[in-house]
Amino acid sequence: RWIKFEEKVEDGGERWSTPHVPALPLHSLFQLRTCLQKGTMLLDLDATSFKEIINKALSGQPEEAELQPALRERLAALLLLQPQHQPTKSLLQLLAELGFSPCRGKAKGRSEPRTQLSKTPLKEQLRNRFKKKVPPGAEAAHVAVGEVEFLEKPFAAFIRLRRGVSLGSLAEVSLPSRFLFMLLGPPKVRAYHEVGRAMATLLTDELFQRVARQAEHREDLITGIEAFLDELIVLPPGKWAPSTRIPPPSHLPPPRRRTAVDPLDQQPHGNGDMTAAGDRASPGHPCSEEELERTGRLFGGLLRDIRRKAPWYGSDFSDALHPQCLSAVLYIYLATVTNAITFGGMLGDATANMQGVLESFLGTAFAGFIFCLFSGQPLTILSSTGPVLVFERLLFSFSQDHSLDYLEFRLWIGLWVAFFGVVLVATEASHLVRYFTRFTEEGFCALISLIFIYDSLKKMLSLADAFPINWHYRLDNVTSYSCTCNLRRLFNPILTCLSTLQCPPLPSIRIIPVTLMKPDPCHFAGLSRTQCLDQGGHLLGTSCQYVPDVTLISFLLFGGTSLFCIALRRFRSSRYFPVAVRKLVSDFAVILAILASCAVDAVLGLETPKLLVPSELKPTNPARGWIVFPFGVNPWWVCLVSAVPAVLVTILIFMDQQITAVILNRKEYKLQKGAGFHLDLLCVSLLMAITSIIGLPWYVSATVISLAHMESLRRESSTSAPGEHPKFLGIREQRLTGLAVFILMGASVFLAPVLKHIPMPVLYGVFLHMGATALNSIQFTDRVRLLLMPAKHQPDLVYLRHVPLRRVHLFTVIQLLCLALLWVLKSTAAAIIFPVMV
Repeated sequence: RWIKFEEKVEDGGERWSTPHVPALPLHSLFQLRTCLQKGTMLLDLDATSFKEIINKALSGQPEEAELQPALRERLAALLLLQPQHQPTKSLLQLLAELGFSPCRGKAKGRSEPRTQLSKTPLKEQLRNRFKKKVPPGAEAAHVAVGEVEFLEKPFAAFIRLRRGVSLGSLAEVSLPSRFLFMLLGPPKVRAYHEVGRAMATLLTDELFQRVARQAEHREDLITGIEAFLDELIVLPPGKWAPSTRIPPPSHLPPPRRRTAVDPLDQQPHGNGDMTAAGDRASPGHPCSEEELERTGRLFGGLLRDIRRKAPWYGSDFSDALHPQCLSAVLYIYLATVTNAITFGGMLGDATANMQGVLESFLGTAFAGFIFCLFSGQPLTILSSTGPVLVFERLLFSFSQDHSLDYLEFRLWIGLWVAFFGVVLVATEASHLVRYFTRFTEEGFCALISLIFIYDSLKKMLSLADAFPINWHYRLDNVTSYSCTCNLRRLFNPILTCLSTLQCPPLPSIRIIPVTLMKPDPCHFAGLSRTQCLDQGGHLLGTSCQYVPDVTLISFLLFGGTSLFCIALRRFRSSRYFPVAVRKLVSDFAVILAILASCAVDAVLGLETPKLLVPSELKPTNPARGWIVFPFGVNPWWVCLVSAVPAVLVTILIFMDQQITAVILNRKEYKLQKGAGFHLDLLCVSLLMAITSIIGLPWYVSATVISLAHMESLRRESSTSAPGEHPKFLGIREQRLTGLAVFILMGASVFLAPVLKHIPMPVLYGVFLHMGATALNSIQFTDRVRLLLMPAKHQPDLVYLRHVPLRRVHLFTVIQLLCLALLWVLKSTAAAIIFPVMV
């Protein structure tokens, strides 16, 4: 059988072989051409049953090859027998057969009588699991070849029905049939079999299919075979074994222009990619060039974005009704929570808790929810970014040095940024995005990905400070290790003042009784470390700094989670388990990895650092409220001076937002609902004003988390031929996953009792996985690998065929230098000009 690739029943007769590229003897194609030239050919035959087809084929022979009536009857009776198909059975069915009938078999020398072909499909055809592999709209073609002793010369017939007809139980699965080819003749050492394989291979070729459907004469089919022969690649027999099965390629080559007899053949044959591109270029799916064209009117681009996205708004919710969206929600939620805690903690350190973890949670939930509800590209995830954090730190230091109120100063900057953003939207400044090249996109994406990887490793290394590794521990010295609580320095002042009656003011001591008896050290032997330090004591001993190997198990959880994510993501292309199971495991890969790592942590019971979520809705700094007033503490001229730093922030927000938008709207993602560059920028600008008034952090598109969101919503074809990899169909475009993520963010305060069981190293492992995945998604990474590869080991990449290798390396080296410059810039106080450098 053939569905793009060939499969054979193995010699044991119990299983199908692995799919492979058919290898044909060249002579079989010449013999097939002869059969079509001299045999029976019926084009556009009107018939409704296989028996009618056989009768017309036998009666329509050429005069020189006409069979005698007796031979025709015997041949018709032979062809009308029920063919024996090899059923596709599941593992459970095979085990059941072995269990219930282990001794089943045929008696030697006895054969079961074969029945006549049924006019209606059999139950085995309707229940055949192989039908899941057949794409919708497919038709069956039948090739019947064999050797019969009563024929003296071959009988060949090629038949094309006018319309597809179900031929009863002839096919392995119940499908309409249009093409039939028969070749029977006297014994001739596998010649007929190879001719039949050649015919089947031709019928799986896209060009020959079109020729066969449109052919009006015998010569048209012959010309189709000639075109097929023109493209053959011959393998020398001494360098290759004909029994070798060539595995299907991981990616089928794109169809090329072919010369054929019909004018339609001059058009390129479209595969899924070209079809999607055509759909994208149709009036219903505007291409990116149209999205970024200037209208010449105020807010013209914004109005066009709204008109483009409005028809899709209802489907943005209905398209989310799929189990894959649930896994995406949980994955992105945990990633966003970790990011909010990380940036919230750093923001609190930079601003004396004027903005902390709670503000980060509330701001992320509020800004993300509003953005997903009204934006043009709802797959974008908003988050705090590194350059914004640097600006907040510099702004707080400037406010402290000049005795200015930080939140009020920040409010005016946010209002100016919102105003400048609206001006950019009104003047359609987003059209500048079309000038962003691969160089800029890849540099920015690589930088953000490396920041994710670097921060996750930095957080893990900092665990060694809180949970130091006991390098000096020796098993032989275990008897000398001890740790006691020393409170003697608290009792010495008490005894001294009682003897001199000149007591200094004593510290407030709640639980130590004041007695004249000498304190017993054993009385304090049962105090814990926390109790000892709370009572003002200190720890003495060689093992006081000993911590169990929390750092070691944290690194194991960190690396294990990242490796789990990678392995379970790749499980989709594994050879084990049915397709539905593999797809389900792959969709929930990150969640399963987190659950597995949490289970390991719970079993070991070590005090690894856990995810701590604020449990009270109150500002981190008690000195501030929830509303920031524009006038009060700072001088009046601050509202005007704030426009200067606001220009820098506007550039930062514009570049960060639009570069991420360009990356997310690449053509290779096959987005069907279009982008909304102007609408997205307007939403971010207005949110800048609102978050400034409430005193919450500023938010912009997060490149890595947004890419992870896109990857978790990949759609692939549900049916694929044996040996063919599922086709990438696009992204599940909808708003519900983002809305659910930010609703859960807002509810995290109430989920604190559950979230506190998740170790932070597990979430840092997810961060590492996200950064590595985003880094591997760009061409820049492949070209960096080429720098380390000898030419003979380099992969066969398309651009290496057309661009000299030294030019490729030069391009990559320049990108590496620019990336290094951006990294150095980001790590210094000059990071405020980061967007200008981009």
